[in-house]
Amino acid sequence: MIAVYENYRLMPMSLALEEMAALHREMAEEIGSDEDALELYGDLLAAAVKYLDSRAHWPLWSREKKLENDAARTSRHNMVILSFNQLARYLKMQGKAAGWRDVLGEEAENSGYRKRLGDFACYLVFAESLNAR
Repeated sequence: MIAVYENYRLMPMSLALEEMAALHREMAEEIGSDEDALELYGDLLAAAVKYLDSRAHWPLWSREKKLENDAARTSRHNMVILSFNQLARYLKMQGKAAGWRDVLGEEAENSGYRKRLGDFACYLVFAESLNAR
């Protein structure tokens, strides 16, 4: 079966493309031309690209390949979350709201937020990739 966007939207705590686009715009506006924030965003994007690679291959891999790569995928996911947190923390120190981070949620409150953060990381790679043409 081919995965389609509508199936994703039925999953718990999924984000609509419009929601992700709005969060991304909010993030971009807060970052602006701040060089330190841009560097942190670059770190986030680099982490997201590595995570996306694991996530995109997941449905294609055999059970054995998944077991072999599970620790690396988890580590990459952890780096994405850390990068989101670092960027949000920096922006808040600069007097920005970083409300986008609040919308994405905290893993400690609900484990579903971990997946949501991964989803948004994949969206960032999607948006940046489209703009790289």
